[in-house]
Amino acid sequence: MSREYWFREGCFITELHNDAADAGLSVARARVEPGMTTRWHRLTGITERYLILSGQGRVEVGIAPPRDVQADDRVVIPPDTRQRITNTGSDDLIFLAICTPRFLPQAYVDLGDID
Repeated sequence: MSREYWFREGCFITELHNDAADAGLSVARARVEPGMTTRWHRLTGITERYLILSGQGRVEVGIAPPRDVQADDRVVIPPDTRQRITNTGSDDLIFLAICTPRFLPQAYVDLGDID
């Protein structure tokens, strides 16, 4: 397992599985600190799934209304769809980010401060 690192999206990431030999899938552990919101972004050509492990948050996907999430909730984010997540609790929000096909940095598109 790799070390946790800060990603420009606004959260900490630990890559659990991201290998060119298994290009169909990647799995990362994401950690968002209390009060923080990730940047609006989209992933080109990648479906992302959040599996919430702990904490509380509010996820925004596309034009759907914001949705509150907590442990055991799941979120599916279609390819090329804007997204962000806010930690609304007092503890870290921790979730798995499962990408199909696997996440590549060049697929990340920062959408800035759109609303």
